[in-house]
Amino acid sequence: MIVTTTPTIEGRRITGYRGIAVGEAIVGANVFRDIFAGITDIIGGRSGAYEASLAEARETAIRELEERARAMGGDAVVGIDLDYEVINNMLMVSASGTAVTLD
Repeated sequence: MIVTTTPTIEGRRITGYRGIAVGEAIVGANVFRDIFAGITDIIGGRSGAYEASLAEARETAIRELEERARAMGGDAVVGIDLDYEVINNMLMVSASGTAVTLD
């Protein structure tokens, strides 16, 4: 399935709009990860644990988005938007876009 942030897909014609598809993922913050991230913040550098959690949540949200678009009869999702929020020490990633059919 093609997923893109652009409103069109080069070389393909959109033949139908199936509706808005959304995928979400919520990842809880681990206490040990928080401690090591705090140390990283103090001494500088990147927090590999948080980067891995963020990547996992993003991939999960996009995978859910694809599944829901497919269930709606879509061949692709255009105009994807990714949103990130922190809610009570948990990371939420939301991916939304328009499920479409292609020629």
